[in-house]
Parts: sequence; structure tokens; C-alpha cells
Amino acid sequence: MNGGEIIARALKAHNVRFLFTLCGGHISPILSGCKQLGIRVVDTRHEATAVFAADAVARLTGIPGVAAVTAGPGVTNTLTAVQNARLAQSPIVILGGATATVLRGRGALQDIDQIALIRSSVKWALRARRLRELEPLLHEAFAIATEGTPGPVFLECPIDLLYDEALVRAWYAARSHPRAGAGIGERLMGWYLRWHLDRQFTPGRPLADPVPRPKRLPPSDRAVGRAATVLSRAHRPVMVIGSQSVLDPGALSGLRQAIENLGVPVYLSGMARGLLGPGHPLQLRHRRREALREADAVILAGVPCDFRLDYGAHIRRRSCLISINRNRRDLYLNRRPGLAVQGDPADFLRALGNARSSEDKPWATWRANLHEREKSREQEIAAQAAEVTASVNPLHLCRQIEAKLPDNSIVVADGGDFVATASYVLWPRGPLSWLDPGVFGTLGVGAGFALGAKLCRPEAEVWVVYGDGAFGYSLAEFDTFVRHGIPVIAVIGNDACWNQIAREQIDILKDDVGCMLRHADYHLAAAGLGAAGIVVDSNDAVPEVLETARRHVLRGRPVVINAILSNTDFRKGSISM
Repeated sequence: MNGGEIIARALKAHNVRFLFTLCGGHISPILSGCKQLGIRVVDTRHEATAVFAADAVARLTGIPGVAAVTAGPGVTNTLTAVQNARLAQSPIVILGGATATVLRGRGALQDIDQIALIRSSVKWALRARRLRELEPLLHEAFAIATEGTPGPVFLECPIDLLYDEALVRAWYAARSHPRAGAGIGERLMGWYLRWHLDRQFTPGRPLADPVPRPKRLPPSDRAVGRAATVLSRAHRPVMVIGSQSVLDPGALSGLRQAIENLGVPVYLSGMARGLLGPGHPLQLRHRRREALREADAVILAGVPCDFRLDYGAHIRRRSCLISINRNRRDLYLNRRPGLAVQGDPADFLRALGNARSSEDKPWATWRANLHEREKSREQEIAAQAAEVTASVNPLHLCRQIEAKLPDNSIVVADGGDFVATASYVLWPRGPLSWLDPGVFGTLGVGAGFALGAKLCRPEAEVWVVYGDGAFGYSLAEFDTFVRHGIPVIAVIGNDACWNQIAREQIDILKDDVGCMLRHADYHLAAAGLGAAGIVVDSNDAVPEVLETARRHVLRGRPVVINAILSNTDFRKGSISM
């Protein structure tokens, strides 16, 4: 069994169903080994897409997603996607090809210090040095990726650990067995190579049981009791739930029940969007800043006080702040909570929900006031969506998409201004049905996220909402969708501009340098790659175009809708720092 087959066996043991990759000679045995064991190998047009796809699989299944990339530029091409996964706290495993062990540091093709390069972006990074290390190191990688604060890990797999031993020995045959009469230097080199190869392929002892990993401790009764006391005394509580609360897909129904038991008005962010379904009476999505500044008790469940909460300034100082987070640094980031709980937010909320009676909800007036604001904001959005525009009104487009989304849909968000507009309008239909990059704000996640989502849930209707700038990163991957039979609907909000930047830059600096694009024919480019392409430039045509797109997807064909937008001031002044 060669190293590629050993890796495939280990991945199979961890219930890995997909391996995302862009092929390279350094990793070919891994791809072949996975195919032989029934792990679907999905090759993309850029390594970052492979990692984004692995990230989506991790978010939707709770099992680390896996990407294998070739040495040198294959590894460096993943860095943005790996860093995005780190900040989004997604457990992924990156298998990086590398030059042969004996040639490392000697000027071999694509040989760089990959461990030093990637270490700051991952939880764990190691290099396998012998064949027998591959399997135990992979088991270690999976454990570390998921424990504590989840995140990416990296295992470097040198090429001479992946191919058959006989072939590797043949590579070095001439130098490991020098000719008769060879000089002392050649004989020493031959001895070293024989010793190195013998050491590299020496069988290991049978793999022992994996080292026990620390178990997730249940929330302490004391902390739960303190939080229950805070809520019992609160008049205006608010809860913000983030991605870290939905890391365990199997526990989401219990989490929802706990939220309903608590009866606290709640804002959902990141992967938690959709947790309660559309229109739940406890859920709010507008004017969060106002609600937080008025609240006398705030629960942050897996949400740090970073720029999204104005570094904690959105929460007034007199409020009692309860923060639950797996990451100790995030617990205290920019604001010290009155009650800090290091642990899984979902575990804590379930325990807190069980500690309170389902009838103990004294905040009806507070909830009614918040929903009145919610209703007012929705009316404002509806009025702006009804405005007549020369081409497509972005709010009108988003409202039409909202009307078409089926119950089994997944929405992938990849862009700036148009995508942020969509977040005000679209209601994810259920748990784990909204995918966005997270705190890193990365453009280019769309194709990878859509790929992973559709593979995990083939019955789902996957919609990708793109800005025209962000779509530039994904265009080539429509070839990937076509080749692998992945039908998704992509809607491009084409305003011929990097509008989220241009809004502020033009207003402040009176200069649009670097911000302007074109109303390019993205639909024709996608059609050239085998997808269906449609252009829409009027509000009246939007409903039929969306229906046409859905018909293409039902026939198994990916589709790109190029929506020519009119500019609006809907998000003016909304830039984040």
C-alpha cells in the first residue's frame, strides 16, 4: 500500500466523502487512492476554490472538509481561503504536496518552506517524514481541526512518501548503488541514500488507539444559574447568535427549542442565519444597533465584540453582558463581559433554556416595540424596491429572488454592496442554508461554497448571489460545475463598479480611480463554458428570468443571470473598518 492509498484509507475512516483538488504531480497518488475507495475527487480551476469547497462541507456537515493541493504555488494559492477558514472557525484539513524528502532545500521544483509560510494561518502544521507517520498524523489533524475553537490544519506530504516504494527506490537507484570503483564521495552518497530510504519505508508498529482528546465540558450549573438570574431581572434583553453556535448540525433542533424557551428577541448572524426559519416571532434583523443600545441584558453566543458590534460600543456600558465563546481571546475582545463563559455557545443556550420555564417570558412589550421598528424598516425597503429605475432596481431583484426561493434552498453570498443589500431582504429557509465568507470578508468564496453545498445537499436549490466584482473570481469555475454536473443558479448584481468602495471613495476623495468596471457580458462568458447565460436589464423581466433559471437547473445545467443594475443610495454610509 503506497502513501496515497494510506491517506485515502484514513480519510475514509473519518467519513470524508469528497476530496477537492487541483491536480499536480506531487499529489497524484492521493487522488488515485481516494478514487479507488469511493471518495469523490472534485477538481477545480483554482486551489482557493478547492479550499472554499472544503470549508462549505465542514460548515454543513460538521465533518472537516478536505483539500489536496500540489507543492509550491499550489499551496500558496490556498492562503486566502485558509485564512478565511481560520477566521470563520471552520475545521478543514489541507494536504499539501512537497518535494522528495531527500531533495528538500536543494533547489528542487516548487520547493519552498511551506510550513513556515502557512503556520500563522492554521491551528497545526506538520510535515510527514516517514511513510508510517502519514496515518497517525492525519488522525491527529482531524482531531485538532475540530476540538476547541475549530479551524484549518495542514499536513505536508512529500512526494516520495506517496508513491510505491519500488518506484521511489528506482528513482535513486543509480546514486544509491554507485558503480564499481566510485570515489569516496559517491560511495558515501550511496550509503546515505540507502539508509535514508530504509528508514523512510521501515514499517511501523500497528497503529495504537488514538490518544484521547479532551472532551467538551458541559456548562457549569453556576454559570447557567447566574445567566438565568440576569434574564429574570431584565426588562429589555437581546441575544445575538453567531456561527459558532451551529457547529454541530445534529443539535440544531435542540438549540432552536432552547431559544424559544428563553423567549429573548434574537439577531442571527453568519451561519446561524436561517436557524429559526423565515419570519420567526423571536427573530429580528433590522436596527440591531438601536436594540443593543437600549437593552439592559445582552447575550452574545459565539459573537465577539469586533467591528460588527463597533468593538463593543453598540452595547451600552450599563447593560449586563453575557458572552459565551469557545475562544478565550474572543470572550474578552474589546469588552469585558459581566459573565464570561468559555465553552460551546449552543451547549450553554440549551442548558439555559432548560433552566427557564417556557412561560417565563415577561418581555412582550419590549418585543412588540422591536417588531414595530422591524415593520417600519420593512416598509421603507418595500417603498425603495418599488421605485422606477432605468434598469434593474437591486432591491426589487432581491425581493423577487426572495419570492422564488424554495424551502430547500441554500443561499451563497459573495460580494459587497449588492450582497449586503440582499442580506436585508432574503430569508434563509432553514438552518445551515446561508453561506457567507464570515469576518474576513473575502471575495471569491462563491463558486467553492456553492460546489460544496450542492455536493452535500444534492436535493437543494443552490443560489449564489454575486457582486460583479466578486464574480470575476468564480467565472472559470462554471467549467467545474459543468464537468461535474453541479447545477446552481448564479445571480450577478452588475452595477459596473466596485460599489461598496466607490460610494465612500467618490464622496470623500472625489475620485473613482480603481473602482469602475463595465457592464460586461458575463452571461456570454459563462455560456462559453457550458452554462446557461441570461441577461436582464428591466424590472418587469426579472420574474420570468428567475423562472427560466430554475428550469435550467431542473435539467441539470448551471445558469448565470447577468442583472444590469441601476445605482441606488440604499447602503450609503455603510462601509466597515
